[in-house]
Amino acid sequence: MTELSSAAPGGLPDKRQVAASFSRAAASYDSVAELQRDVGNQLMQRLPEGFVPSRWLDLGCGTGHFTRALAERFDAGQGLALDIAEGMLDHARPLGGADYFVAGDAERLPLRNSTCDLVFSSLAVQWCADFGSVLAEASRVLKPGGIFAFASLCTGTLYELRDSWRQVDGLVHVNRFREFERYGQLCAASGLRTVSLENRPHVLHYPDVRSLTHELKALGAHNLNPGRPGGLTGRARILGLVEAYERFRQAQGLPATYQVVYAVLEKPL
Repeated sequence: MTELSSAAPGGLPDKRQVAASFSRAAASYDSVAELQRDVGNQLMQRLPEGFVPSRWLDLGCGTGHFTRALAERFDAGQGLALDIAEGMLDHARPLGGADYFVAGDAERLPLRNSTCDLVFSSLAVQWCADFGSVLAEASRVLKPGGIFAFASLCTGTLYELRDSWRQVDGLVHVNRFREFERYGQLCAASGLRTVSLENRPHVLHYPDVRSLTHELKALGAHNLNPGRPGGLTGRARILGLVEAYERFRQAQGLPATYQVVYAVLEKPL
């Protein structure tokens, strides 16, 4: 997958749609965010041992779960929380954790150069069409020696749902994500030093397809891609999806695989 503008056919969704979708999901998000909490915790464990930032940024803070976790871990530092979705910020702000909550775009950060020791971003940058700009902005706002730690999603995510829909029709029903190799290429070209970069699968299980699709909607992460079908999905197609997905059933239930990218990058001194 190449870097496409948000309006390009087959590219990532328009960021205005992403912001609106996650704003609508703010109230329900935390109730179904098992994956998000697990991935964010894994990312925090990957921060360098003994690293104590004096100023940190939670990039794509969502409801502020990890804003508060970062504030607890780095209680002496100043915290910033940024998200493109105003609804998420409205939810997060009263819960605290950061000194400032800012509406902004990861591709054009409203921050001055060399102002942060840590940029932390868990499961947000997969929605950015121009990830090269995200890396450039993170590098710009980091102080020399600063860390950009991010978790994202790559191709292969929700392949069970994608393959099941493919049995039903040829339309786009599942969000697309860039390839893991592309993350590596962009990180290598960013000027930041790659401390670690890995792809790990994370599998959740559901009793039925409805439980999975309901969770995706509650997270605001349902299908946002250009080319998605409009209107209601017919009963016959839903039954076809259910039948096709049953091929993947395991003892624990229907699996949904997320291919998670974990990266820790350092700005050279």
